[in-house]
Amino acid sequence: VDAEWIESMNTVLDDNKMLCLVNGERIKIPEHVTFCFEVQDLRVASPATVSRCGMVLIEPYQLEKGWGLLAKRTNRALAAKYPDQWFQDRCTELLGVFVDKTIDFLRRETKEYVPTVDGQLVESLL
Repeated sequence: VDAEWIESMNTVLDDNKMLCLVNGERIKIPEHVTFCFEVQDLRVASPATVSRCGMVLIEPYQLEKGWGLLAKRTNRALAAKYPDQWFQDRCTELLGVFVDKTIDFLRRETKEYVPTVDGQLVESLL
């Protein structure tokens, strides 16, 4: 989280939902719009910002292989489109065989210019 960016989001996170831009322009965010941020840490966020947000901390080890829930969701969608159980089982098997190995390879052998998390990579794949 960038310190200046998150502090400028404080007015959006307030009940008035007003985005105040650097040039002085103010944009009212509609009531039906909500924001969800996934951040690695909040080291530079002020207590005011943290108090405006609901926090859910999920450590990767707490999730089934870190990406298992994403795969289950995709399997449910596949079941509606392809009711053949063999196809669903094969997709699950292939994910189990290749996803962890591919992520390990990416982490070990490549340089990321934009840091990613495993779930984000699997979501892009699926």
